[in-house]
Amino acid sequence: MQRLFDRQLEKSRTPSGEVDLDKLGELVVAAYEQAAHDRRRTDRSISLMVEELDQSNRKLEREIIDRTVDLRAREADLVTQNARFATAVNNMSQALLLMDASARMQMCNHRYIDMYGLTPEIARPGCTLKKLLEARIACGSWAGSPDEYVARALSLAEAGSPTSWFSELPDGRTVSILLHPLPGGGWVTTHEDVTERRGVEMRIAHMARHDGLTGLPNRDYLREQLATAIAALSPGRHLAVLYLDLDQFKSINDTLGHAVGDDLLKAVGERLRETAGDSNVVARLGGDEFVILATGLADRMEAVRLAERLCVAVRQPFDLDGSLLVTETSLGVSFAPDDAREPNDLLKHADMALYRAKAEGRGSYRLFEPEMDARVRARHAMEQALRDALHNGEFEMYYQPLLNLRDGKIKTCEALIRWNHPLWGQVSPSEFIPIAEEIGLIIPIGDWVVRQACAEAGLWPAGIKVAINLSPVQLRNPNLINVIVVAIAASGIQPERVEFEITETALMQNTAVALSALHSLRDLGVSISMDDFGTGYSSLSNLRRFPFDKIKIDRCFVAGLPGEAGSVAIVRAVVGLARSLHMVTTAEGVETAEQIEQVKVLGCTEVQGNLFSKPVPAIEIRRLLSAHITPMAKSA
Repeated sequence: MQRLFDRQLEKSRTPSGEVDLDKLGELVVAAYEQAAHDRRRTDRSISLMVEELDQSNRKLEREIIDRTVDLRAREADLVTQNARFATAVNNMSQALLLMDASARMQMCNHRYIDMYGLTPEIARPGCTLKKLLEARIACGSWAGSPDEYVARALSLAEAGSPTSWFSELPDGRTVSILLHPLPGGGWVTTHEDVTERRGVEMRIAHMARHDGLTGLPNRDYLREQLATAIAALSPGRHLAVLYLDLDQFKSINDTLGHAVGDDLLKAVGERLRETAGDSNVVARLGGDEFVILATGLADRMEAVRLAERLCVAVRQPFDLDGSLLVTETSLGVSFAPDDAREPNDLLKHADMALYRAKAEGRGSYRLFEPEMDARVRARHAMEQALRDALHNGEFEMYYQPLLNLRDGKIKTCEALIRWNHPLWGQVSPSEFIPIAEEIGLIIPIGDWVVRQACAEAGLWPAGIKVAINLSPVQLRNPNLINVIVVAIAASGIQPERVEFEITETALMQNTAVALSALHSLRDLGVSISMDDFGTGYSSLSNLRRFPFDKIKIDRCFVAGLPGEAGSVAIVRAVVGLARSLHMVTTAEGVETAEQIEQVKVLGCTEVQGNLFSKPVPAIEIRRLLSAHITPMAKSA
């Protein structure tokens, strides 16, 4: 203030150095006014600052209040979310375990505690994985080394990629474990009890590689084992494929039913497994087909001896719920590396050998030979051609007359089918009939023969009978009677003019079914004859079971006439038996005048053979019958 007054005093001096009081007074007044103005401005600034601070404080208070409300709302949401998360985690079907980078537990759900028999006191945050595992060992829900497990878990978490594995528990349960590494260390694992699912998967996998009926390995599993065994063959060692099926299994199924057939297949599979031993693989390919893979053979004779044991084993009676059932097996054998080194080729070659065994009498085995391949290809070609033959009209009926020895007249003509192939010419029935029976074509072919033969007989003079052969397969056909009824009705002939011939073999294969079919045929009014009598094993018992109208003596006995004493005795005995049973006797295969004289002396009723007429086409048999001239009359 003094300094300000001194400055004002200095400003009020005149040039002469005197103080101008008026000017000093003005300066002092102006100074006071400026000071007052400055105070007012300062007060205003302070007032504005106070007001602004007050507003800022009120705004800050509102923001604090708003943020507090928001934080409380967020806290409530977080509590709710945590509760929901805990509920979700604790209601998971999977057990969950969260670990930090030092292998300490952060959390686990209730499912984890329950799954492994732990307590909340043990499984709480901060517990080490090692202690958890030790607790699981104590309660029997885990077995192993805790240190190794922890080291493995840490290593997997550090690797950074999800990993899964199965854990087999001491109580038999299987647990699927999935480990997910977490950013910054640590991991989370889920544990799922997959015991039931795993069991189902294993059963499905087993079913995919094993036969559902017998439990034996199936075709796929066999091929795998065969490929592995071939690759592992050492120099000088062999393996064998033994391919077999059951002889006449279809007859067993048709006669006794599929349930019995299934029981037989299961029993056969078990017997094959016992006979082959644990070192060999026994597989079922389907139907009645089985394959044995014999490995580590020092020589081929080991497989031969095994084949012999298998044939003997299957031949022994099977006890099926107290009923004894007897069957046999045919078997084919191929070898690696001698016959082939590919699984498919070995199976094919063994199958070829099986066909050879069946063709040569069944109930035995055959080893593969290279020429079998050509025969099988020829057979397959015949099968294919046979499937088209009926549709292409390649079949033709021939007829051979049967002469009555008393008056020399034709009483019956036997209908015989012929196959005229466009390239092969005329194929013998002995070649294609067995194949037709095996591949199921004998039914439509046989039905065609019945219709053709009946229709042809309708064009013959009254009283001439037609004899039609029936195969064993036809006798099992439930539609056979309907086919015959329709054929006879369409031809306009009487049932008495139709005769059906069956062989002893047909009767032996399905006795009950065959006898039932024969009685049904007899009820129609047709006659029944037994063909090739004496070549079977139960001729007399068959005659007792069914009253045949005629017995046809097989050509093998007639061929020994007139000089062979044994043949004479057999023919005489058959004729005497037939006469006592009021049956007609026909001698087959008569080729010479001496034979006809002999069978006439022995008492045969009819004769049939090339001496009188070979089988001829329909137009020729009509001409022969219409002219009423027989080859016998001409020769006389």
